[in-house]
Amino acid sequence: MWRSAFKMARWLAAATAALALTACGSLPRETYTAHELTRAAPEGFSDVRFNADDREATLAFAKTAGEELQAHAFKNMDVLALSGGGANGAYGAGVIVGWTATGHRPDFAIVTGVSTGALTAPFAFLGPAWDPRLKHAYTSGAANNLLQSKWLSALYTPGIFSPRPLETLVNAYVDRPLLRAIAAEHAKGRRLLIATTNLDSQKAVIWDMGAIASRGDDKALQLFRKVLVASASIPGVFPPAMIELDGADRRRFREMHVDGGATAPFVSVPESMLLWTGEQDDPTHGDFYILVNGKLQASFGITRRNTLAILSRSYDTMSKSTTRVFIAANRAWAQRNGMKLYTTAIPDDVTAEGFNFDSRSMTELFNIGFERARNGTAWTSPQPDAP
Repeated sequence: MWRSAFKMARWLAAATAALALTACGSLPRETYTAHELTRAAPEGFSDVRFNADDREATLAFAKTAGEELQAHAFKNMDVLALSGGGANGAYGAGVIVGWTATGHRPDFAIVTGVSTGALTAPFAFLGPAWDPRLKHAYTSGAANNLLQSKWLSALYTPGIFSPRPLETLVNAYVDRPLLRAIAAEHAKGRRLLIATTNLDSQKAVIWDMGAIASRGDDKALQLFRKVLVASASIPGVFPPAMIELDGADRRRFREMHVDGGATAPFVSVPESMLLWTGEQDDPTHGDFYILVNGKLQASFGITRRNTLAILSRSYDTMSKSTTRVFIAANRAWAQRNGMKLYTTAIPDDVTAEGFNFDSRSMTELFNIGFERARNGTAWTSPQPDAP
């Protein structure tokens, strides 16, 4: 993790310096207002997303999903939240497949994903029958060339690396059969949610991917793929995803979306609902699982006295700290609402580098996750004094 983070920091610093010198890194954009944004949506998809800080929209979503789940006799509100982590997503994929091997993997009511977790989430949502495709995505070498430099074009377009390998990867695994399967589960009341970060509004946007899939046409497939790419587009590393909206008076403009991890390490309880307590006579119950594609605890290491080393070490420290805080907040929510919370993360003694997409390294991480899940050591329940 340290070595790859150092390399990424060096690339970022070099690109930033080059852009500052050339003044060519900014492309023109159409402008729009915050008010116009409230009246806009992707063409034909007016009800497929909401802002994480929108309490009214969140409650409406939860009410509709809960009613549909109960209508289909779906009593266990088990939730799986998948974090970001780049290549470390191989660990999470291994946990999911190993969980299947135990025969006790829940049929989740809600699955959420951020960044690499967004790429895993559709398969985790659909269940064990899709495990082979999930394993293939993380161990076959399909991601070997994900970090493909743009060279000189990085000086006048956003992002150090080309978005094409990421788009190709998503397109290869997200096809019409997958959309049909997700739409069928959505009709049962189950929900697949993916988070992106809207840089223009500086808000987390939660996308109801089953609602998108239910439309079933080419535009649905394109938007589904676009949201996954956006959620995995690490700011500065990959270009942001531009999502076109239809506004009032037939005016069109584009939002700029990046990695959902820019606003939260994972999405389980939207921020507008973290202090909420449900009705005591609510018959729905379940467990809460947070899968962290990374490490949680601080680790000692001598930090070099240079800007890049300090930047990279600071980013790693911030990421771990933020994840622990989010786990603590979600644990408190789960306790108030009668749910048990479980977490899993990469063990501290395992080598894990978020930008190392080498198939051998990813396969090793996958196998570690698989074995931990299969032998029952992957999931733990954090104690109140130690998130």
